[in-house]
Amino acid sequence: MSAPSRFLYPLTLPLRIVPSVLHSRALATMLNQVMKEALEEGELDFLIGRRIAIEIDDIGVRYRLGLTDGKIRGYGDDMPADASIAGGLHEFLLLAARREDADTLFFQRRLRMSGDTELGLYLKNFLDAFEPPEKFQPLMRALDKMASIRFPGKSRA
Repeated sequence: MSAPSRFLYPLTLPLRIVPSVLHSRALATMLNQVMKEALEEGELDFLIGRRIAIEIDDIGVRYRLGLTDGKIRGYGDDMPADASIAGGLHEFLLLAARREDADTLFFQRRLRMSGDTELGLYLKNFLDAFEPPEKFQPLMRALDKMASIRFPGKSRA
């Protein structure tokens, strides 16, 4: 287990004991708010009837998301994913805070994609182009602060 994993693992116990369907639904609820305009404009229609898995492997947390009836929905681990994106918590924080772009994280193999790569590329391109609405800037600042934390054993910012 890497140094960041040893540091983070005990802190994530509450996430690991709650069924993944619950955190997937919580994440879906948040994403529906943040991406409301993009959803209304059909920018995420490439996800209709498809499932994306997000696996934060250093803390043992997994999400399953899809698009149904114009809304992002969260699913449990029993729902197969068409594409999967995996990596460490810090890498996902860097991506969410827009400190590093997806191309860099994938090229450096800090994030990994498997399954339907076309679907994964659509998602990556959407995330690269997506600009969160102004009202979510406090959330973006919080993500930026979390992404700036230097975990033991992590050399990248």
